[in-house]
Amino acid sequence: MSLLQDAGCYVPPPAGQDWRQMAPDAAGFDPAALSEAAHLAETAETPWPIDLEAKIAGGFFEPPPWNEILGPVAPRGAPNGLLLKGGAIVARWGDTQRVDMTFSVAKSYLSLLAGIAVGDGLIGDIDEPVGARVRDGGFEGHNAPITWRHLLTQTSEWEGSLFGKSDEIDRNRALGQDNTGLPPRSTERALQAPGSFWEYNDVRVNRLALSLLRVFRRPLPEVFAERIMQPIGASDSWRWEGYRNSNVEVGGRPMLSVPGGGHWGGGVFIHAEDQARIALLAGRDGLWGDRRILPEGWMAASRAPTRVEPGYGFLWWLNSGRAKYPAASAESFFALGTGGNICWIDPENDLVGVTRWIDPARMNDFIASVMEARA
Repeated sequence: MSLLQDAGCYVPPPAGQDWRQMAPDAAGFDPAALSEAAHLAETAETPWPIDLEAKIAGGFFEPPPWNEILGPVAPRGAPNGLLLKGGAIVARWGDTQRVDMTFSVAKSYLSLLAGIAVGDGLIGDIDEPVGARVRDGGFEGHNAPITWRHLLTQTSEWEGSLFGKSDEIDRNRALGQDNTGLPPRSTERALQAPGSFWEYNDVRVNRLALSLLRVFRRPLPEVFAERIMQPIGASDSWRWEGYRNSNVEVGGRPMLSVPGGGHWGGGVFIHAEDQARIALLAGRDGLWGDRRILPEGWMAASRAPTRVEPGYGFLWWLNSGRAKYPAASAESFFALGTGGNICWIDPENDLVGVTRWIDPARMNDFIASVMEARA
């Protein structure tokens, strides 16, 4: 069987072993053109400074006191990434084993954990009210009708404060080019009924993370390691950090609730190669070779357009109508983290691209250069 014939079955071996390298021409790419695409990704560097803590503390996301940092922050590295075809590496640039913050890429990882909770029967139906299983005072009154689907699609309109951060911080924002929440507008916005309004809101995503912690009754990083990262052979260099004030009690035990991003520090710190493994798993409908990691159909459900925001699924960005990235296929979907941390998954062409610290304004150019490099 040739490399191309078994491309749809191949998954990389555990970290530390040789990941298959495929020559660009064997994978259907013009070598010179693909080299240019990799060069673009490496040289089109994000405008973000190396000192991420200073950027956050300086009020990039919001002004004081809402911008208080609660979790670990680390300086960023240089641009790096890799492109997979059929699971094999066809291009790589920079230090792809450099562990860095990923910001909102972690939201898509929460979506994977939600799928595991559904498969385990810990969530009976994503359209049931969260408060039917999570009885911690967070789903009463206005919040009582909120379902798991609402939280996964960012349509919950959850109202409240969590770990010292109010949902009002992210309420009525605009989104920047790389999905960064820009400072709140001067006008207030009245809350809508759950499910009727889409808004990118980190506090509400963190409320989902806490709710998943309560149904698993285990810290999410432990579940993520056991059920996803170890089965796909990831390294042991990644970590998922919480906040200094995000310890909660579950079953009489203290546990750290982790955020779905690095908006106020914390979140997932990981390298590009481990991210590529996760993206490959998502693009293969939760299968790793012949082993099923995610429930059958979970990724298809995750990629279904949200009624009030067709460019968004279950914490994954979609390319419906090729509106997000015109150069990518309409079937492509993305895990996006501010600052240029992007996982691009194209199941139609069996492609996975991971870019770290690319200028978000150049991401479509990178995708275009990859697609045009196909021989």
